[in-house]
Amino acid sequence: MLSVQLVAPHTMEPREMPMPSDPASGEVLVKVRAVGICGSDLHWYKDGRIGHTPAEYPQILGHEPSGDVVAVGAGVTKFKPGDRVLIEPAINCGTCELCMSGRHNACIRSRFMGAPGAPGLLREYALVPQSNVVHIPDTMDYVHGTIAEPVAVAVHVLRMSRIRLGSTVAVIGAGPIGLLCAAVARAAGASEIFIADRLAHRVEMGRKMGADVGVHVPSESLRDVVMDRTRGRGVDVAIDAAGDSGTFNAGLSIARFGGQYILVGLPVELEMKLDLHLAMGKELTIQTMKRSNHTAHEAIELIEAGKISDAMVTHRVPLAQTPDVFKVLDDYREGVGKVIIEM
Repeated sequence: MLSVQLVAPHTMEPREMPMPSDPASGEVLVKVRAVGICGSDLHWYKDGRIGHTPAEYPQILGHEPSGDVVAVGAGVTKFKPGDRVLIEPAINCGTCELCMSGRHNACIRSRFMGAPGAPGLLREYALVPQSNVVHIPDTMDYVHGTIAEPVAVAVHVLRMSRIRLGSTVAVIGAGPIGLLCAAVARAAGASEIFIADRLAHRVEMGRKMGADVGVHVPSESLRDVVMDRTRGRGVDVAIDAAGDSGTFNAGLSIARFGGQYILVGLPVELEMKLDLHLAMGKELTIQTMKRSNHTAHEAIELIEAGKISDAMVTHRVPLAQTPDVFKVLDDYREGVGKVIIEM
C-alpha cells in the first residue's frame, strides 16, 4: 500500500509498505479516506522533534483520519465492514493510574499515532484497536470526519477552562487549533472573542470561525485592543494556541485579575522565559493541555449541529501530493489554513 513518510527534516517521500495483517481479536482494519494535517505534524517536519522527543526516520505522520471499516477481528461487535469511522490516535493502556482515574490522555504508557513508536495515518490502511474507533454519521463526509479530532481537542480545552455564558475569551494563534478553540468558545456562549495572529489571512479566518475581534499583531497591539474593548479589565480566559515565550507572556498580560491562561500550542523552545511575577500578581490559573480525552462524540455533535464552520479548510490534495503541500504549510503560502489529504 502507498504511504508518505518523513525521511529527514523537511523531506517527505511516497513509499510502498506492506499491507496490515488480518485483524486479530479486538482489532479493526480501516481503509483511510482522508487525513487532516496538524500543527504537531509540522513540528516533526520542521524541527525534527516535539519538545524533548526526537523524530525517528522514517516516520509516518498524520493523526486526524477518517475512513471505512473493511474487516474486524474476533470479539468486535460494535463495528462492521462498511461503517464510516474516525480513529482516535492515542493508544492507551487502560490500566495505569491516569487511565483508571479517567485521564486517558495522560496515560503513562500511551503511544500516539504519528509519533515515534506508532505509525501515523498517511497510509492507505490502518489496523487499530477497536477502542480507538468511533462511528461518524453516514451524512458526514470524510473531510468533516477528520476535523472531529482537532475539534475534540478544542472541546477538551473547553472542559478544562472557565468559559461560561458571557465569558470574554482571547485566542492567540489562528492556526487550526486556535480557530477551533474560538468556534467552540462561541458555541459555549462566550460574549466576546478575540483572535490574534501574525498572518492577516488567518485573522480573517478567525472572524469566519466565530471571533468578534481579529487582531493582526504585526500592525496592532493585542494588549491595547483587549484592554480598550474590556475597559482595562482583560479577558476571563486567554488561550495560547501558538506557544512561545512571547505569546505566553502576552496571554498573561491580557488575562484579568483572577483569570485563566491556557497553553494549548506546542512550544518549540525547550526553555521559556515566563513572567511569573505578572501571573502571581494577578493570581492567575495557568492550565496546560494534552490532546483530547474521549471528547470525539461531543465534537461530532457540534459539527453535525453546524456549530463548527469549515472555513479553515483551504487545501484538499491526494496522498501523493503530501510532500508538496507540507512545503506550502511550512512557508504559510497560498493563504493556507487547514490541509486535508484525501485518499
